[in-house]
Amino acid sequence: MRSLWEKEVAFNAFPKSEGDKKTDVLIVGGGMAGILCAHFLQKYGVEYCLVEAGKVAEGVTGHTTAKITSQHGLLYHEIADRYGLEAAARYYSANQEALDYYRMLCERIPCDFEEKDNFVYSVQKRLKLERELSVLEKIHADAGFKDNLPLPFGTCGAVCFPRQAQFHPLKFLAEITKNLNIYEHTKVIGFGACLGKTGGRKVLLSGGGTILAKKIVIATHFPMLNKHGAYFMKLYQHRSYVSALKGAPQLPGMYVDEDKKGFSFRNAGDCLLLGGGSHRTGKQGGSYTEVRGAAERFYPGTKEVCRWAAQDCMSPDGIPYIGKYSKGSHNIYVATGFNKWGMTSAMTAGMLLADLVLEKRSEYKTLFSPSRPALTLQVAVNMGESLLGLLSFSKKRCPHLGCALKWNKEEHSWDCPCHGSRFGENGVLLNNPANDNLKKSVGKK
Repeated sequence: MRSLWEKEVAFNAFPKSEGDKKTDVLIVGGGMAGILCAHFLQKYGVEYCLVEAGKVAEGVTGHTTAKITSQHGLLYHEIADRYGLEAAARYYSANQEALDYYRMLCERIPCDFEEKDNFVYSVQKRLKLERELSVLEKIHADAGFKDNLPLPFGTCGAVCFPRQAQFHPLKFLAEITKNLNIYEHTKVIGFGACLGKTGGRKVLLSGGGTILAKKIVIATHFPMLNKHGAYFMKLYQHRSYVSALKGAPQLPGMYVDEDKKGFSFRNAGDCLLLGGGSHRTGKQGGSYTEVRGAAERFYPGTKEVCRWAAQDCMSPDGIPYIGKYSKGSHNIYVATGFNKWGMTSAMTAGMLLADLVLEKRSEYKTLFSPSRPALTLQVAVNMGESLLGLLSFSKKRCPHLGCALKWNKEEHSWDCPCHGSRFGENGVLLNNPANDNLKKSVGKK
């Protein structure tokens, strides 16, 4: 089903790129991150163009819950443990800057922007909440503890970030894209050789056209270049599900469980958005069934008016990858691994990528570097899943790297448990990193 946002907003159409073109910066991907990168490059007077294989904002961005917050689960104590308190403080500063810029833009864009306190709650792990608060206090973050939450079950409290925000993402993008240089239905199918550090690179498009770009930003959710960066090892994808309920109460804030298997809550107009059912793409999980069951238990008598699923790229340390695509790539940049917090992270990406393209100094470059060490247990799990997928028997193989596809009974799709590509019953590509449809209509299992 279409998301609540998609039902309410229609975008202006953008042309398809025809023939051969030249530009200083090519942005590949028309979601929130790519569009905000284009916004900043235009603001700074940089020649650029953005290409989108389909229509802008119809992918992951159109299926967000649209919370703008610096509070990304109970992440700050994990960053401090791994990289130190200074890194945790920089992460907080980067996200607060993103929130502030949204706040400034939304003063002139009618997009249902509302300031809301954000709460990360726990059902049982109060010590984990206290540990997070200890780190937040040390980095001077504006945060506090909250008891007695207005949720339909008991908790042991929550960490609260005041004055965060929520909005209508497609109303926002419909306005901000109006004067940007965008080409829709323009699919990138290949990259030519690098013509030296300053000569650029020719990008091949479906239909025979090309774009010669001095610098390239890959903002395609999951990065599309397998030869660089090892993102197929460093990332995995997660699906989660949302039900828009009418007749549910208005909640004074935004709420999410620190446990990935828990539920999230926020209001949107007269609807309550109940999220949950999270699982690794291609694996068994709660799915819509879990969310529907929770709605019946928590809010009996409500009516579901809309439901949708989101798919998110997860990094092993919880910090997005924003910056140079890899150590060995010249003038190619990437934004990915937003870990279910795509709205704030997309703004951070737009700001940082513009600085990097313009070769400005940034205090956040090292923190978000895609080349930072990534040897974690999650990387080992990702490699194990890839090996298992390659060795599993199935006539249906993912065109990305050849893993066995699994039939998703509830969503009627073929899903890749290795890297998260998904295909419809007819073989049409639904989610990347695969860049092509299945060659033949695959039918049901």
